[in-house]
Amino acid sequence: MIKLCEQYGYNNPRTIDNIEEFSALLGNKSYQKSIPRGQDKAYCYTIYHNENEENKFKFETSYFVGVDWIVENKLPIYIHPKSDNNTHEVDYLKMLFSSFKEPQNYKHFDQLFEINFSKPSIPILQSQDLLTPLLLIQYLNVLKKIVQKGLKKSYYPITENLNAKVKGKILVNDTIRKNHFNGKILNSYCKYNEFGVNSFENKFLKKALHFTISAVQNTRGLDTSALNNIINYVKTAFSNVKSDVDVRMLKSVKSNALYKEYDIALKLAKIILKKYGFNISNTNASVVKTPPFWIDMSKLFELFVYAKLKERFKEHNEVTYHKKFNYLEPDFIVKTNDGQIKMVVDAKYKPQYQKGRISTDDIRQISGYARLKKVYEFLGLESDSVIDCLVIYSNQNANRDNFKEGNFELERESEYNKFYKIGIELPVKQYQN
Repeated sequence: MIKLCEQYGYNNPRTIDNIEEFSALLGNKSYQKSIPRGQDKAYCYTIYHNENEENKFKFETSYFVGVDWIVENKLPIYIHPKSDNNTHEVDYLKMLFSSFKEPQNYKHFDQLFEINFSKPSIPILQSQDLLTPLLLIQYLNVLKKIVQKGLKKSYYPITENLNAKVKGKILVNDTIRKNHFNGKILNSYCKYNEFGVNSFENKFLKKALHFTISAVQNTRGLDTSALNNIINYVKTAFSNVKSDVDVRMLKSVKSNALYKEYDIALKLAKIILKKYGFNISNTNASVVKTPPFWIDMSKLFELFVYAKLKERFKEHNEVTYHKKFNYLEPDFIVKTNDGQIKMVVDAKYKPQYQKGRISTDDIRQISGYARLKKVYEFLGLESDSVIDCLVIYSNQNANRDNFKEGNFELERESEYNKFYKIGIELPVKQYQN
């Protein structure tokens, strides 16, 4: 397995020390992995091959972490969160926890990762499994939100063998075959509808909850204190829900606008159960088999920043996230109720901005948003004014991990009018090789 960190050789491809181990498997060719992102594609890694150079293979990774096959069934690649001198790495799970503080983020979490169940699974150490903790944390937080609103109640069918009474519709064939042929003349199989929490959806969620609890208990290196609080809270609400469920019925479930979180939870529950092969004993393995997956760290940073902005600008609708203007979507638009701040804001997962100017491409992109007539209308500005533009980037030397009062000092981009940047520190943890 080739192991790299994200942003390795970014914009400046580099070789790796132990390339001789993999040269034969790589052959004489280049490789690139990309995944869909909206109407575009984003690359996860590129391996360049040049037979005429001393170092024939050079590597470049972007903002994705995960594991995938370079050569199927022969050579996988594992990309972990970026590290600082091999001592610390970005703690993406703490970023995720911070993101959950903003309820509007829930509907965007499905854009965080890609899983390919059609490819062969890859054996990795549990400590390298970046996907499972993300799924577990996301699932538990969505369940928490469902429980806060109250479990959905609905009518669901029940089949029961009743003695000396009838309820609903008599199932004639079952009654004759299973009762009358066995001398149980007074018994009847009946099918009727009952109203309550034992719907298929709730049963399916409870089954996945059992897997999640087992996985949390057996996942090493995961801070379970906060998760256990959520588990205890959620378990109580599901105590009256049965867990006997036919997973094939999932295809017949229809969306309900009043219970939007159910769609997210059912999707996550299906992924969790499928990842463990519907076998709960697989949740305690030290070596796990995982389908190829990719986690978009730039998207996670965007959600992290959104939660931090909402901490700073707390009033209703002061921060607008991914609103469409003429098919374009600025990351954020900040419009305070007192009218003091009106700006277009973009989150860039680019630590290099702490040492240099914002790239021309990013300037053009954000300026393009700030020149849209509909953005002027949204902000209530005259067309002859210049809209403030702000880039928020990751900076471990920023001395700030939030944007609360007194912690939102912007740095001016000297060569551009009304263009600013501000860095924010990301949570880190001890690097585990």
